[in-house]
Amino acid sequence: MEQVLDVYKRPYNPRNPVICMDESPKQLILDTKKPIEGGKGKIQKYDYEYIRKGVVNIFMSNEPLMGQRYVKITERKTKHDWAKFIKEISDLYSNKVDKITLVMDNYGTHTRGAFYETFEPDLAKSLLDRFEFVFTPKHGSWLNIAEIELNVLQSQCLNRRIGDIETIIEETKAWQKHKNIKGKKVDWQFTVGDARVKLKKLYPSL
Repeated sequence: MEQVLDVYKRPYNPRNPVICMDESPKQLILDTKKPIEGGKGKIQKYDYEYIRKGVVNIFMSNEPLMGQRYVKITERKTKHDWAKFIKEISDLYSNKVDKITLVMDNYGTHTRGAFYETFEPDLAKSLLDRFEFVFTPKHGSWLNIAEIELNVLQSQCLNRRIGDIETIIEETKAWQKHKNIKGKKVDWQFTVGDARVKLKKLYPSL
């Protein structure tokens, strides 16, 4: 936990940006009947019946100190999907950085081996050399700023029934563009000092 908090207090370094990433499923739900549109003083109404059309995965990366987000929608959430997403993050920064510090949880697909199972060895190693992985502790996903951004995306953009992946891709791209233009940064306030006072039970005792 303290390692993550130390990373968040680093000053902005364009050659070593701090990026947070997380992922979340989104169920595809298709209405069986057309919803009743809302109006003045009336809310939109949905029929209780619906058809499940499967699940897609939402990858989210967020650079807190620059207010930039990158969202990708995939049909699955395998280790290959994750490795390809991380490569896309690397490609976004091209040769502008020396190292990317990546904060994420320790989900089973988030392994160094995933790169070697997805890419040729030389490319896998070059990607691993480019990243510094920082993992949030077990039950400490709230420390991941990307998880907060995922919740914002869900509430602002995807908080309704959507039955196809194309709509989700289109709307998340629009949300991403809008957010990145605004460039709203994240001012993280919770520090190591706060953790030692408020979360004593999480620390080992002698």
